[in-house]
Amino acid sequence: MGSAKQQSAISKVMNLLQEWDKGSKAVRGRILKDFISQNQNKTGPELEQEFAQAASLFLARLTAWLRLTYMIGTSLNDQLRAISIFLSASSGHKFMAEFLEVGGVLTLLEIIGLKQAKEADKLEALKCLQAIANAGRKYKELICESYGIRAVAECLAKSKTEETQDACRNLLLMLAQGNPKFQTQVYKGLIALLPCSSPKAQQMAAQSLRTVQPIVQTANVSIVEPLLNLLKTLHLEVQFEGVELIKELMAYDEVADLLQKGLVGLLHPSKEDTIRRPEILEDPDVPKINAPLPVYVQQAAAAKTIGILERESNEIAEKLIQLKVTHNLLYAMGNMDHADSQRQSSMSLEYLCRTFPIVDENVREAMGEALYNIFMSNPESLYMNMTHIQADVLVSNKVNIPNVVETVD
Repeated sequence: MGSAKQQSAISKVMNLLQEWDKGSKAVRGRILKDFISQNQNKTGPELEQEFAQAASLFLARLTAWLRLTYMIGTSLNDQLRAISIFLSASSGHKFMAEFLEVGGVLTLLEIIGLKQAKEADKLEALKCLQAIANAGRKYKELICESYGIRAVAECLAKSKTEETQDACRNLLLMLAQGNPKFQTQVYKGLIALLPCSSPKAQQMAAQSLRTVQPIVQTANVSIVEPLLNLLKTLHLEVQFEGVELIKELMAYDEVADLLQKGLVGLLHPSKEDTIRRPEILEDPDVPKINAPLPVYVQQAAAAKTIGILERESNEIAEKLIQLKVTHNLLYAMGNMDHADSQRQSSMSLEYLCRTFPIVDENVREAMGEALYNIFMSNPESLYMNMTHIQADVLVSNKVNIPNVVETVD
């Protein structure tokens, strides 16, 4: 009886494979949809049972058709979903080995890099890559050796949907963890994403760096410039992740001093950076709202970050003072073109005045008694009560405090 059942199952599978071999695109598409609907979340042994121990024959046909047609996109999404069932099947390492032997990883990486590929198809290819990476260290290394880190990072930078970008981010994090041979390469790949044009990709890269940084243990100085440039974005979620990453990098001697010096420098942008577009290039007949210059947004964000850092550590606050942060905060407070720069700078400077007597003494002298009293009574609203003459006094201040010797408890 068992033999009759077995013969029946074998006959059914052979008919299916013949139908696939002779079938048109429409026939193969139908077979794929039936397979997907009937075999979700099945284990390797269950798939073998479904195909009378000949599941590998169907997988071989799938991978062959994928390699022939992925450039033109014929039933690509269903092909990838079907292959994903094999790759994600528990106790199905045999299927994964067969897929990898025919260059499956390279095919998947090429799909996520295709300009003409649909976002949904890229997402399915990424799910297949995640299933491979999830199988262990040697599989992660295989993806990385196939230039997978660069391909996934580029896909993250160029993708149009958040779902695809999220899949890229998750795959990069998988490749960084438990993969010591390539973790530094993933780290550098995430740094390379910080200057990209997609705000969502920038946010995800900065967020991921906060996870990967403790894994690599040492900070690369190449992170400093693109990270500081994140502060000029108008996207608050990107700026938030940038500030959080800066906070965490204060624990790394390789970059802490460079970041502190860079933040102080951003409070005093060059004249070239603060020049708006010439009016001759603007159409006077088109009504417009003047957005703040990125350099002013960056100035305000730097002042805010400095305020956060100095409150977290008196040691950092002392270093910032030695880097002439007092002089530069006063300069930023005189920026009548951007209220947020004035407000954030005032709040950061007020903390220094209340914590370090020498700073308080120098600021009182630089401001004059009247402006100083207004400032200390309500630093947040100083920008609303300040005249242009007072602003000029702040901009031209000569405060220089080389050493800090005591703090106020």
